[in-house]
Amino acid sequence: MIDIALMRTNPDLVRQTCLAKGSDIDVERLIFVDSELRRMTVHMEDLRSKQKKQGRDTEIEVARALKEELKEATEQVRLLQEERDALWVLVPNLVAEDTPAGDDDEGNVELRREGDTVPADENRSHDKIGERLRIFDMTRGAEVAGSGFYYWRGDGARLAWAIFSFAQDLLGGRGFEPMMTPLVARERTFFGTGYLPFFADDLYRVQGTDLSLIGTSEQTLIGYYGDSIVDLDELPIQLSAFSPCFRTEAGSAGRANRGGYRVHQFHKVEQIVICAPEDSERWLDECQRNAEDILRGLELPFRVVRVCLGDLGAPAYKKYDTETWFPSFGAYRETHSNSNLIDYQARRFKIRFRREGKMVHPHTISSTGITDRAALAVLENHVQPDGSIYVPKALRQYLGGRERLGG
Repeated sequence: MIDIALMRTNPDLVRQTCLAKGSDIDVERLIFVDSELRRMTVHMEDLRSKQKKQGRDTEIEVARALKEELKEATEQVRLLQEERDALWVLVPNLVAEDTPAGDDDEGNVELRREGDTVPADENRSHDKIGERLRIFDMTRGAEVAGSGFYYWRGDGARLAWAIFSFAQDLLGGRGFEPMMTPLVARERTFFGTGYLPFFADDLYRVQGTDLSLIGTSEQTLIGYYGDSIVDLDELPIQLSAFSPCFRTEAGSAGRANRGGYRVHQFHKVEQIVICAPEDSERWLDECQRNAEDILRGLELPFRVVRVCLGDLGAPAYKKYDTETWFPSFGAYRETHSNSNLIDYQARRFKIRFRREGKMVHPHTISSTGITDRAALAVLENHVQPDGSIYVPKALRQYLGGRERLGG
């Protein structure tokens, strides 16, 4: 969440942020309730001070009246704080000043592109290639688990594992500590990372519990440090994890999301950085470099876009998307997102460090390392005239030196 002091000193900025990100929070009510809370808190503390000063000679009726007034004031403070906090957590994160204007992903601004693209061709669709080679099966996935689930099998599973292993090794070589995290998390964890209340419809909830399946290991990696004070010497904290991820993806059906591009379960290597505030921009760039180097290793053409205001989402302050060429779509499609969340998550999760005698909230970077989408892109971009799949050089060590799959 944002610093409450900012709302008090610069309410216009908060109003502008909410308007820009499409938030319908009642900012005026938030400002009023916060003001009333502070006023009532002062009144409560004044009553408490008077009560402590009472002596044995205080009249019983006076003491009772003061006690009752303090009780009522304390209840008012509790109710005001509940309302203030309920509104406060709905305020989206601030926005970097140089964020492009735009209403949706059509407003994202291309920064650069790299690699030669093969011609657009619907016959290169990954689901068709996977079915022909018997390495990727959406049909059986749908029969077993429903639409939006799939199987990698044989060389498809080997290819996917090779890609995930390559990404993990690259990140490990650049100082990221590997983690294996829970696949479920409590509601507070989703709240702390900013997924709740903004993306509640995407969660698969475990009935009768406070748990939901994670949509990304970002949630459990950041959650690992929740309610903690880290040493300044520990920063930056660099974490990575491979995990299955689960999202309902409500309302995402359609031709643009056919095959395995947008599904309910996928696999992901995440990169997370917790750092000092002055270093977050540099670590955003470092995580972007990692994502691009992974795609270079897979020999895939890609482009990088700066995400516009309308596509930014509530928790992100600044964001890059990396889009890989999919010939079956005839378009670059998102395979990576890379966000600087500044201190938004750290405040919600009460992550702090001490510097010069003061408590400071660190900044967090959440960035895709790789997902199954990259394996789909490998199928589409590297299918050969004989039907086999060219294996990028960086993956061959994980595939017994093989240069082709299938065919």
